[in-house]
Amino acid sequence: MERVFITGGASGLGLALAQRYVQAGARVCIGDVDDGRGRAAETSLGEGALFLRCDVTQEEDVQRVADALTERWGGVDVVVNNAGVAAAGAIDELGMHLWDWMTNVNLLGVVRVCKVFTPGLKRQGRGMFINIASMAGLSDTPLLSAYTATKAAVVAFSESLQNELSETGVRVVVACPAFFRTALPEAMRETSSELVGMTQRLMEKSGLTATDVADRIVRQAQGGQFYVLTHPGTRLMWWVKCVLPRTWWLRLSRSGVKAFLARARKD
Repeated sequence: MERVFITGGASGLGLALAQRYVQAGARVCIGDVDDGRGRAAETSLGEGALFLRCDVTQEEDVQRVADALTERWGGVDVVVNNAGVAAAGAIDELGMHLWDWMTNVNLLGVVRVCKVFTPGLKRQGRGMFINIASMAGLSDTPLLSAYTATKAAVVAFSESLQNELSETGVRVVVACPAFFRTALPEAMRETSSELVGMTQRLMEKSGLTATDVADRIVRQAQGGQFYVLTHPGTRLMWWVKCVLPRTWWLRLSRSGVKAFLARARKD
């Protein structure tokens, strides 16, 4: 029976991933800073599920969870770094405290969890990290420079970690979903109401739910993929960005973003 730990697992994609693993017969522990949602999620997931408070900005918190799971389960098999936060705004408007906040959660949170759980996975000679980045980490989107930078860093970190752990039996996967229906805009800090509204509308227009995205992440990870791209067309878009001269990509990207924002404002 697989043993799975998921950060930010009390709601949204994290909870959908927990449900997906529970349905497959795994034992699941969700870590989250929201005690109320965490306990509710533990109850909804049923017997065998566990909630442990975990703030990924605090290494001692992560270590406490790792020690508890070693004592209860003898370790873990899958660690999903899902906890994440967001804010949007122009470079000359977004405060540095928001850059610090997003970097501390989105990037360093992933680093702390991997740092703490790697020794146990190496000792057992098997296991997997699934790091949730974003399609934003593979593209360049105006007004999302801070969020994009942290998610791109998660991609680069995952690539390096995959290389580092390649002979240990520990796999690394990085997932880069695009827009899907979730409550993330509600948690965006100090972002203009227009940006929050547009983000919410774009998520609502997506044909995918958190359950759909969770299923694709788990299936592709189990199938041996490293880069997990959950949305149709995003792999082609990423390839085009990689092969086009930068000036060509900028023209294409700018026209696409303008049309995208115009539709979002209109809707």
